[in-house]
Amino acid sequence: MQVIVHGGAGGVPEEPESRQAVLDEAATTGAARESPVDAVCNAVAVLESSPRFNAGRGGAIQSDGVVRTDAGIMTDDRSAGAACSMTGVENAVAVARAVMEETPHVLLAGDRAVAFAADYGIETGLDCLTEGTSARWEDLDPPEGGPMEQLAWVTDRFGGTTADPESDHDTVGAVASDGERVAAATSTGGRWLALAGRVGDVPQIGSGFYATPAGGASATGAGEEIARVTLSRLAVDRLEAGESPEEAAEGAIEEFEAITDSTAGIIVCDGQAVGSAYNSDGMQTASTAQRDRRRRS
Repeated sequence: MQVIVHGGAGGVPEEPESRQAVLDEAATTGAARESPVDAVCNAVAVLESSPRFNAGRGGAIQSDGVVRTDAGIMTDDRSAGAACSMTGVENAVAVARAVMEETPHVLLAGDRAVAFAADYGIETGLDCLTEGTSARWEDLDPPEGGPMEQLAWVTDRFGGTTADPESDHDTVGAVASDGERVAAATSTGGRWLALAGRVGDVPQIGSGFYATPAGGASATGAGEEIARVTLSRLAVDRLEAGESPEEAAEGAIEEFEAITDSTAGIIVCDGQAVGSAYNSDGMQTASTAQRDRRRRS
């Protein structure tokens, strides 16, 4: 099983070795599975359970002090599922998979997505805050009231220097292929200090994730800009045009930067090879290919 995972494009983390170990574990976990869907779901679940990433446990906090999780998954036959704006759900990618496999829909949202998750045996009612995220929130003085009262405060801080530099963009994702089938999945806690209820690129098909018979991609970075240019679709379009995964990743990021002047990262797999690219300060990845290279060196 060919697997590549990412831990988000953003700032350079203070403890990259510890984060890399979790990414390596995620890639290894995914590679041991029998299908690409199992591979990406199990790989992403490892990252959702780690407080070192902005997904599941340790997700970003929105303007009302609540963590809301989003995820999406897609396969080469264009089956897709996503879930967003869920409170108390760590394993968001499992909800997205259930939407894909058990419903005629591609996206469920909010409280009803949480109820759906519970009905399908996915754990809900969890506290996704960590010591670190709670401490950062307590240092702030957010305004009370509704969206209008919060909007000026959010606009001044969203994606800015007051957000945690390590976890503001640290969405997680995985792409896997067994040489015939492909799956791509992405999961996030969103971006720090977004307006409560904000949903970014991650659960949007073609933006945070995308797959066709040519291959799959998972994106991370500035969500609004990723959604506006459908970054994952751009990368897979390049695979369909005959580019290698590395060429497709690099070309998609170049095109993204030219259009938006913003930062993002992407991982790509076509069943034969994997590729990745980013224009932020950092993006850590792990893959079966990287592990094979380390063994040979």
